[in-house]
Amino acid sequence: MTSYPHIDDIYSRLRTTYNDGITFPLEYRRKQLRQLALLVQENSEELCAVLQADLGKPKLEVILTELLPIVSSCKTAIEKLDEWATPEKPEVLDWRKSFDISIHPVPRGVVLNISPWNYPIVISLNPLVGAIAAGCPAVIKPSEVSANAADALARLLPKYLDPQAYAVVTGAVLETTYLLSLKWDFILFTGGCAIGKIVASAAAKNTTPCALELGGTSPVVVADDADIDLAAKRILWGKKQNSGQLCVSPNHVFIPRHLQDRFVASIRSNYSTYFPSGTVSTPDMSKIINGSHHKRVLNLLASSKGEKILGGGHNEVNIELTVLKDVPADDSLTKEEIFGPILPIVPVESVDEAYDIIRERRAPSPLVTYLFTNQQELREKFLRGVRCGSLVQNDCVQQLGVPELPFGGVGDSGYGAYNGKDSFDMFTHRKSVLNVPSEVEPMLEPRYPPYTPSSLSIFEGMLSAPLPEL
Repeated sequence: MTSYPHIDDIYSRLRTTYNDGITFPLEYRRKQLRQLALLVQENSEELCAVLQADLGKPKLEVILTELLPIVSSCKTAIEKLDEWATPEKPEVLDWRKSFDISIHPVPRGVVLNISPWNYPIVISLNPLVGAIAAGCPAVIKPSEVSANAADALARLLPKYLDPQAYAVVTGAVLETTYLLSLKWDFILFTGGCAIGKIVASAAAKNTTPCALELGGTSPVVVADDADIDLAAKRILWGKKQNSGQLCVSPNHVFIPRHLQDRFVASIRSNYSTYFPSGTVSTPDMSKIINGSHHKRVLNLLASSKGEKILGGGHNEVNIELTVLKDVPADDSLTKEEIFGPILPIVPVESVDEAYDIIRERRAPSPLVTYLFTNQQELREKFLRGVRCGSLVQNDCVQQLGVPELPFGGVGDSGYGAYNGKDSFDMFTHRKSVLNVPSEVEPMLEPRYPPYTPSSLSIFEGMLSAPLPEL
């Protein structure tokens, strides 16, 4: 394997910083969190510009989805850090109450965050909020695909954060492979399932815990009682985010067949409102990240048996937001994550049919299922019966804007979760601390050899004690 002395230097520097306890004091953590927020606030124009260059992202969406969450997370972490870092005193049985028992949230250690190209700023820096708050030195490995964002992070981070504790490593597959050969104390990876398996395998070689934030074919179900116009408005908005290049993008829509035409009419109306001149050249749509993804999305669109009702055009960098109706339930667009600006509408005989299709597929498990209904019974049915990372009712993508909710998948869509306090928890080890005082020694005498009948009877009595009544 090719060696990278600069990566070795960074790793050694951060390991020394952790071993010396520099990141442990809460005041140090608060200062770094404030500096991270300042990085975003003072360089917002540059960050908007690099995301425009990489992905064609509209400034409004950059601020809303990439920058505001970081500043908000920093503010919350600064305000809540004392509370989050306070040791817990668990409830214990009466005979143990004289013990000194506590649970201390301590840093996991030196951590690695491998972030993706589609949201290169927020997925690089928002988890870093949790790492800083937890007291962990961290390396960020941004995707080389969004090169301008990666370069900006590498240039800006050491100007604001302690370079002895936080670093950015740029590069491509070889650099990432080398990083994964090192022994980290925790790894966060966000990306596709295939690469996620490689990361998990590399982590397992060093018995390193990790969290995988992957993708999945996140379905939408529109029930008979849904507000069709509002559902169309919100689903179309969710699909347009980053031109569908989003792990929680609504992948396809199941709707009762008798409502499809009404839903399509509302989609048309909202489409013309959002994009009066179409979406290929509008400044309000992101571009496809590169040529290979552009080709992949067009090939996927060509393979569908659905009827195109909106969009379908493209130029060398953009693909129109394309809506199809009468898409078969087993169509290629429903079986894999589209990750592009295509919205298939799948008519079904009933919501129960959609429910059964989602349950029977199971793989890949959706990162999120979107359900448009006001029926509590139907919500409970999906809550109990559909295996997915999140269930979102009557909106799309909005779960990412609620930091009190953990963000994470299940099964093929990943494991582990972060956001808000869950970010702190992800990078924290709950260390058990126990002090057994000498004065309880008489109570402990029955545990020592030689084992006598009277000692045995004590423990047999405990074993056969009555169970709680139901």
